[in-house]
Amino acid sequence: MKELAVTGLAMLCLATPAPAKNKKINLRIIETSDVHGCFFPYNFIERKPMKGTLARVSTYVNRLRKHYGDNLILLDNGDILQGQPTCYYYNYIATDTKNIAAEVVNYMKYDAGAFGNHDIETGHAVYDKWIKEVECPIVGANIIDTVSGKPYTTPYTIILREGIKIAILGMTTPAIPNWLNESLWAGLRFDGIKESARYWMEHLKKTERPDIVIGLFHSGWEGGISTQLYTEDETHDVAREIPGFDIVFYGHDHTRRRSVVTNDEGTEVLCLDPSCNALMVGDASIEIETENGRVVRKSVTGQVHDICDEAVDEDFMEHFKPHTDRINHYVSRPVGTLGDTIRTRDCFFGSAPFTDLVHNLQLAITGADISFNAPLSFNISVPKGEIYVSDMFKLYKYENNIYVLNMTGEEIRKHLEMSYDLWVNTMKSPDDHIMLLDDDNRNDMQKYGFKNMTFNFDSAAGIDYEVDVKQPNGRKVRILRMSDGRPFDKHRWYKVVMNSYRGNGGGELLTRGAGISKDSIDARIVYRSDKDQRFYLMKEIERMKNVLPKANGNWRFVPVEWVRPAIERDRKLIFGDL
Repeated sequence: MKELAVTGLAMLCLATPAPAKNKKINLRIIETSDVHGCFFPYNFIERKPMKGTLARVSTYVNRLRKHYGDNLILLDNGDILQGQPTCYYYNYIATDTKNIAAEVVNYMKYDAGAFGNHDIETGHAVYDKWIKEVECPIVGANIIDTVSGKPYTTPYTIILREGIKIAILGMTTPAIPNWLNESLWAGLRFDGIKESARYWMEHLKKTERPDIVIGLFHSGWEGGISTQLYTEDETHDVAREIPGFDIVFYGHDHTRRRSVVTNDEGTEVLCLDPSCNALMVGDASIEIETENGRVVRKSVTGQVHDICDEAVDEDFMEHFKPHTDRINHYVSRPVGTLGDTIRTRDCFFGSAPFTDLVHNLQLAITGADISFNAPLSFNISVPKGEIYVSDMFKLYKYENNIYVLNMTGEEIRKHLEMSYDLWVNTMKSPDDHIMLLDDDNRNDMQKYGFKNMTFNFDSAAGIDYEVDVKQPNGRKVRILRMSDGRPFDKHRWYKVVMNSYRGNGGGELLTRGAGISKDSIDARIVYRSDKDQRFYLMKEIERMKNVLPKANGNWRFVPVEWVRPAIERDRKLIFGDL
């Protein structure tokens, strides 16, 4: 009887299911975006200490790795190859060695990266070399090789942690062909993010069956430029309309943001944008519970975390000291002297020495009739005295080339009309703002409190004109004459010098403003420089030796009795002083 009882108990045990094996897994995911060469806590342009930077991100990440180990995933969201002289030096001068942007990514053990538009702007020779040198996948599902019809790099990468399958799907803004010359992206096309995300989400669900899907999008939240050909910023729409994402890390618009979107299936999606220059990181935690290896619950939380108070990683700095020594030597070379201090802040309120120096150099270099130029930095100055290579990055921020286009007088006027419509208010009374401002954009590091992007605020040299702020949009600009006294003819063709961003249609001033169709711009271009604009500006300053900058005084806001006090008010509001 005892034997039967034992046997019966054994049979009962066999019939009862074994207890489920529950497991909790904690993942931490850190995103950097729009680092723009801010690797070290020293600004090689201003030649002074810098906040943020990857040297501090490294400290933060290393501290988290002590707790999370391999469950710490580090991602970069593009625009890492351009910004500081650090990048310029290794992109175009020290090309016989590994790119420092690859060295940093490898040292910090990034798990994946994405392309930004400024990475593409460096050209095939730079970014193709960089892709080979980094030790993590660079994901770009909507960057298509036109020969094969397949993504130029891997569209996504799969990361496994404790049995959890994580898909990282990369995208970049499809607006790139409208900003950059085709030589920089030859053989590529850039599909819309939404259509690409829909396709690849279905692919992931059918073939990979991931437990977590993370979007890594170099595309802003919403807004930006939208045409029949492309939408610049699609992150919000994709998070809402393409179910399947658990987190979307994004960037491009240089604006700190944390949002939670409820998608079309009713699921919440965390969206994080850490702004730019490695001042902050996107920081997400995922808590996962499994039963018998199957995910039964997941919780996603996160924030944008400021890392400016972190200590600098001294091991990081020691490792890269040979690089920083070389860059310091490069930027310290004198190229000429400047007779007076010039400031970009002056450029918003009228003809100013800073903008006009670039105008005059462009005209001297190319022999064009008219120059277009905008303040590419919001509030920097080049001090009186010796000009160094570092100062050239203040004078001209980007690696644009120089273009000269044929334009009619009327197209020139309409181009300027759109620029000033983006820039200045239509004043209804003497107490109105003269600048077109928007309080919601005070933390936007491309708008700085203006309603629109400041790098699209083109002024002109070579012509004399007035901007009447009492007139409605489209009727503010009145061109009086050529600056040499000749009549200005709206029917005549003129040679107009500008940067390649503008000359390719960037900012839509040529297309939506001047009314030139995008597909006809190329035929208008009569000159393209071989090297970047900064190179030629520096050569011209070296030739001149002594530069005496002054405002051309060829344009002004009117009526004077309204604009003079309005400028004083808005200058103080925007910059905090007079």
